[in-house]
Amino acid sequence: MKSRLLSARSLLILLSVIIVALLFSLFFAHQGTPVHYITTPVVVRDLEQTVLADGTIQAQKQVSVGAQVSGQIKTLRITLGDKVKKGQLLAEIDDLTQQNSLKDSEAGLKNIQAQRLAKQATMRNDLLSWQRQKMLMKKGLGVQADYDSTQTTLEATQAEIAALDAQIIQAKIAVNTAQVNLGYTKIRSPIDGTIVSIPVEEGQTVNAAQSTPTIAKVANLKTMTVEAKISEADVIKVKPGMPVWFTILGNPKKRYQAVLRAIEPAPESTSTDSTSSTSTTSSSSSSSSSTAIYYYGLFDIDNPGEVLRISMTAQVYILLSSVKNALVVPVTALSTMDGKDVVQVVGPSGKISAREVKTGVSDNVYVQLVSGVKAGEEVIVSQQSNSGTTTTQQRPGPPMGF
Repeated sequence: MKSRLLSARSLLILLSVIIVALLFSLFFAHQGTPVHYITTPVVVRDLEQTVLADGTIQAQKQVSVGAQVSGQIKTLRITLGDKVKKGQLLAEIDDLTQQNSLKDSEAGLKNIQAQRLAKQATMRNDLLSWQRQKMLMKKGLGVQADYDSTQTTLEATQAEIAALDAQIIQAKIAVNTAQVNLGYTKIRSPIDGTIVSIPVEEGQTVNAAQSTPTIAKVANLKTMTVEAKISEADVIKVKPGMPVWFTILGNPKKRYQAVLRAIEPAPESTSTDSTSSTSTTSSSSSSSSSTAIYYYGLFDIDNPGEVLRISMTAQVYILLSSVKNALVVPVTALSTMDGKDVVQVVGPSGKISAREVKTGVSDNVYVQLVSGVKAGEEVIVSQQSNSGTTTTQQRPGPPMGF
């Protein structure tokens, strides 16, 4: 019996030893898992630091041609896409009312001019009567009352002629206004360009009493303007005169080069009605922190062949700085040690050393290393264990030049 107990106890002790040995084996095996480093060489290449913005292409000059008189559109002489010259007739509005107004004004002018001629004849007669009374008074044969009467009559006639002269001026103005209104019935293009919109139809009646109805939109498509939406975080970095390039969705491989002409001083939100912002001050202030603010950067681009069209989307790059033949590494190779930028360099023997570097231009993918490394040296960008876990270099913030 005693031998059986000893045998069972020995078996338990043996099992315990085996379990402890396995645990130690697993523990030390985990601690000794080898790490594989993913490296990349320091390469020489050109680097550009840019601000990226979404843009919209617009015509540099676009005019809404409106009607300044009311009436029915009698003739529409254009179609979409037509090329027009400055002064070319685009449409005609029924001008019967304006013609009648002009005839009425001309008749009124002639009537006043005829009245003036009649008063001039009366004035000549009054002048002769006054001169006769004056001669009689000099000879002592006249009567003072008769002299005074003829003088008063003459002066009254002269005043009436002066009043008619003023009425003639008014009548001429009325005639001129009627002529202008008649001219308004013929809608002409104010610029050379292309018809890009015709919001009316022939036979349609337009009413210019309350607002100016648009007959057509004419745009000069030889030069286009790109409106780039620059975020408030980037707008402080850019200024007029900086090089710009952009691509369009239809041809992403072609770069259109330009120069930034201007940056609008206020964000696009200020173009909305100010009364709405006044009535909703509390709500707008509470949501302002979550609303993105953009400023328009403007630049012009020649458009030979009119490939660029109104409202096209442009991917805009504003060049902040650039460098040729720079030593560059991926930004993931950078880390920070004691407040300094460092990279982990793998030597020919496999030895890893941390080197302090000075950074330059960055495009957010690659960064220039001004000092600290040489072309061809291998730097660590991440590390991977046998368990499959990949760890990249840690860096609290972007390097100088971001």
